[in-house]
Amino acid sequence: MRPLAIGIDLGGTQIRGALVDATGAILARTTRLTPALDGADAVVARMAEVAREIAAAAGGADILGIGLSAPGPLDAARGIALATPTIAGFTDFPVSARLGAATGLPVILENDGIAAAIGEWRFGAGRGLANMVYVTISTGIGGGIVVDGRILHGRRGMAGHIGHMTIERGGALCACGNRGCFEAYGSGTAFLARARARVADRTDTILSRGDGPPSGADIFAAARSGDALARELVDEEAEIIGIGFANLLHLYSPDTIVVGGGMSNAFADLAPGLLAAMRRAALAPFADVPVVVAALGDNSGLVGAGALVFETTAG
Repeated sequence: MRPLAIGIDLGGTQIRGALVDATGAILARTTRLTPALDGADAVVARMAEVAREIAAAAGGADILGIGLSAPGPLDAARGIALATPTIAGFTDFPVSARLGAATGLPVILENDGIAAAIGEWRFGAGRGLANMVYVTISTGIGGGIVVDGRILHGRRGMAGHIGHMTIERGGALCACGNRGCFEAYGSGTAFLARARARVADRTDTILSRGDGPPSGADIFAAARSGDALARELVDEEAEIIGIGFANLLHLYSPDTIVVGGGMSNAFADLAPGLLAAMRRAALAPFADVPVVVAALGDNSGLVGAGALVFETTAG
């Protein structure tokens, strides 16, 4: 039997697990709720449950280890969660060692943005590229970077915190405590906050007719129907993301930017304005880089976590 790996994607609300082979195929999967407020030990116990369920689906095949994709900041090299804001107790917490002890399997920890970048680079939209930037835009903004055929880890494995580059001096307050972060303007959270603020005093928009604040899907649908405020919100979001992407072009000179996360579902609506803003802000030699949607969708992190195991055991 061919060897297999377990990929676990730890999020603030869900823990997803998958049985992954060396080609990036997902052979089995499961999902559990994250006991994010119950402390680190409870989260490790839940991840161990996920791992055992996935292992039971392996049919006796050799499982090489667990690749764990988790929100940062992390010291991935030492397997430590440094200060994960969405999970209680994940501060200077040796998550790899604890999960390894609970499962009897080696655990390779990686930042969730980098794990998703690995998935797309090895098996998705970035396959075969020497230089790629993966950006996830959802509640926040994160990512991972491939330079000259290698994943960029940086000091303590903390590279790729794309959402926390400052794009406006003294700007909007970010959840990280800084002001003016890309995430504070371009994330799905920021997009919805702008919509709520502007809809509040308006009666001339479809977005004010619902029972509650508009969702992202509501805004994009209204923009497609010609609603002026919705169109303004979408155009502004596209411009913000495009400016952020121009910075990434100048920093990393990728062959492609790959976009994942919830906002990638609206890429067709954002793309015209996003690309126009990116190309205006970028120096001419950098401006012709394509921007594409993640081919693996929300499986990028799971597949990338599994790939970590194969790469580690092979190396």
